[in-house]
Amino acid sequence: MASVLVPLAQGCEELEAVTIIDLLRRAGIEVVSAGLDAQPVRASRGTVLIPDTTLDKVTEREFDMIVLPGGLPGADHLDRDPRVRALLTRTAAAGRYVAAICAAPKVLASAGLLDHRTATSYPGTLDALKVPGLTYCEDAVVQDGKIVTSRGPGTAMDFALVLIENLVGKDKRDQVEAGLQRSAR
Repeated sequence: MASVLVPLAQGCEELEAVTIIDLLRRAGIEVVSAGLDAQPVRASRGTVLIPDTTLDKVTEREFDMIVLPGGLPGADHLDRDPRVRALLTRTAAAGRYVAAICAAPKVLASAGLLDHRTATSYPGTLDALKVPGLTYCEDAVVQDGKIVTSRGPGTAMDFALVLIENLVGKDKRDQVEAGLQRSAR
């Protein structure tokens, strides 16, 4: 079974965090949400999330993917945490997936994982970072190799569905998406 780590920081964007966790679990993927400490996580709009565990308890575990929800100040907390950076660089170096949405792609950038890549983020998030060779794209979801980025709360479902397809295939993605009853517009 594919396994995914979703680190949860105080001030994360709850719509993104819950959408990622929920949709991946619907696909039969093992999702471990891990708080940066042992406290409940108060998300950016005041929703309280209870992580499955703490980051310290899973830092030695290997995951098929690490996914960072955005939101502020959540993405800033992730960016300042050396454990998160170490997990991201180790996972990417092992040829596994790393993904981030909204303001969280800045964490990937700080870890050097967006250098000479194509990525997206919440508008303006990556501008000040001067990422070497970054090609910025405004698509809802951008995948460059095993790095997946997305724009914000409104793209969270599309983002999660791309992650599902990468981990367990298009058939499972289609099955999960059909159950969501999204309109075709």
